[in-house]
Amino acid sequence: MTTALEALTDPRPSVRLRAVMALGTAADPADLDVLLERCAVEPDLQVREALTWSLVRLPAELVVPRLVDELDRPEAQARSQALHTLSKIRDGSVYPAVAEALGDPDPGVSRTAWRAAVLLAPTEERPALARRLARELGTGDRERRLALSRALVTLGEEVVAPVLADAAARRGEAVREHVADTERLLADPDAGSALAVERARREVALGRSGRASG
Repeated sequence: MTTALEALTDPRPSVRLRAVMALGTAADPADLDVLLERCAVEPDLQVREALTWSLVRLPAELVVPRLVDELDRPEAQARSQALHTLSKIRDGSVYPAVAEALGDPDPGVSRTAWRAAVLLAPTEERPALARRLARELGTGDRERRLALSRALVTLGEEVVAPVLADAAARRGEAVREHVADTERLLADPDAGSALAVERARREVALGRSGRASG
């Protein structure tokens, strides 16, 4: 009979998902190593979410230090999954390690670090974090910009509004446009989908005008 550990490498995502759920339900600290190793290689998003759920069910005093260690692994997915799981555990003591990941060379990891950092930052660190994130305004594609806007909005209007105003006053058109989008999201947290659609339309229009003038 196939064990849950053996099923983790099954080619079928549904089988791997059941295996991870079984391990999470058992919540045996002895399974910590295998769960962490699977985080680095699991290709299916739903299974990765189950891996996070399973890790969160284990004793935090065992899991949190191991997740911090994962931030030094060479595999980008291992780092990203560790950050995601730390954001779920909400242990603020790991914020310094999470803040270091804001500069991760992998774009996906850095975006995950944004989301984790805004949830874990102590109150006194939030203004500095907002200023650090604001350096990224106006860069990247629409998914990256929306992810950054959402991270900034999570810090709250009192923290973010002055940082956005300063960025809009000091920097170029791309930043001012991104600031405006972020302020709209700050006023209406449900506006994210509309902003993504609007930005896609802008990019298409700019592409067409660029081709027309080329």
